[in-house]
Amino acid sequence: MTSGLPILISIPHGGVSVPPEAAGRVTLGPLALQYYSDPASTRLFGFDDRVRAHVSTPISRVIVDLNRPPYHLPPGHRDGVVKYHTSLGFPIWKEGQQPNIQGIHLLLLRHYFPYHAEIDRLLDSHGIAVALDCHCMVPVGLPGQPDEGKERPLVCLGNNGDHHGNPKKGALSTCPPDWIKQLAERFRDHFPGQGSVTMNQPFSGGFISNAHYWHKGVPWIQVEVNRSLYESRESSPENGSLVKISLLEDIGSTLWEVLAQWYSDVVHEDPASMNPGKPE
Repeated sequence: MTSGLPILISIPHGGVSVPPEAAGRVTLGPLALQYYSDPASTRLFGFDDRVRAHVSTPISRVIVDLNRPPYHLPPGHRDGVVKYHTSLGFPIWKEGQQPNIQGIHLLLLRHYFPYHAEIDRLLDSHGIAVALDCHCMVPVGLPGQPDEGKERPLVCLGNNGDHHGNPKKGALSTCPPDWIKQLAERFRDHFPGQGSVTMNQPFSGGFISNAHYWHKGVPWIQVEVNRSLYESRESSPENGSLVKISLLEDIGSTLWEVLAQWYSDVVHEDPASMNPGKPE
């Protein structure tokens, strides 16, 4: 078993690469691929040996989205595991080059299922107390999303609960309510202001945190950080993600300070809530 806090860090959207199976068929250039991915998330949440487990991917979410159910396929699901258009409506694939069901199956076999299998392996073998699925979000809600056109918080935490972190009727929360509430309070110490830190709004947690909590019973929280904290307003599909490195490093240091203190004060002191086992 490795050293570090017993936390698993999942970074599913940090990659910007096109896999060999899709080479030559994608219409997006490197800057657009970078913009539509979460390239800074790998560095922002790259806590190295300070945590016990870490999983990420080099493949762009535009090609294979690891935080979607494997059965959410195009064209029925616009924002599914494999997409035909970007979040702004631009075609991803050259005309007539979209992967068919056999091509999608190959992409998932090589890049999707191994990522999820690695999460399960790490949860089983590394004594993980809590897992974090880590993301960065654009500052304003995108077309077609529930918060379209609305400014987003600086930090959003998700446990599949309500806006106060409590369980919703008929839904299973992925971590104890007190855990996410305490984490939100610690983030508010660093990001004060009305609405700067939210729970389950606009994101309550995606496929990764929900599926793996159901599968293993280890608590999960989805962490979303606003790209405006470190990224230029000039960022775009044409310009790419224009990151201010000094700001990115400062935010990364703050994230680690918050998470480490939260683990020590809340998770470590609440062993009865850890690893509650698979839901009945």
